[in-house]
Amino acid sequence: METYSEAAALAAGIDVRFVQDNQSFSATEGTVRGLHFQCPPHAQAKLVRCVRGSIMDYAVDIRRGSPTYGQYVAAKLTADGGEQLFVPVGFAHGFVTLEPDVEIAYKVSGLYAPDCDGGIIWNDPMIGIDWPLPGSGAVLSDKDKLLPTLAEFDSPFEYDGRPLEPLPSL
Repeated sequence: METYSEAAALAAGIDVRFVQDNQSFSATEGTVRGLHFQCPPHAQAKLVRCVRGSIMDYAVDIRRGSPTYGQYVAAKLTADGGEQLFVPVGFAHGFVTLEPDVEIAYKVSGLYAPDCDGGIIWNDPMIGIDWPLPGSGAVLSDKDKLLPTLAEFDSPFEYDGRPLEPLPSL
């Protein structure tokens, strides 16, 4: 399986240099990660894929001045299907695991910078994501329980003129 091709990415309009690959594991169905981003000057674009199990993946527009500020796109990513979702700079990223023992892998365009780490609370009613959670509810990290709402967030990202649209899947 080919998991990344610069030529295919360029053909899909993705002109990003990836500098690091990350992988995460979630043992419990209904684990929510996000909504995360990294602020400038160390902002990151991400290319996300599921390598075991399945997730619902979300990208929320947090670009100040954008006509779609606070709106999101979503995609189901499965290990069997090999789908990938590109999350540009200026979008918060989050996902929920749809089954136990899920692993995701993602490429990022910037190195991790803890001082630029940020997020928006996963269940912000202004964003209105209808997370497909099991009856037991969401499993969250302590960090993700304490993130601010979109209304409390002062975005450092500027709208670049590119509209919110279904993000390319490679």
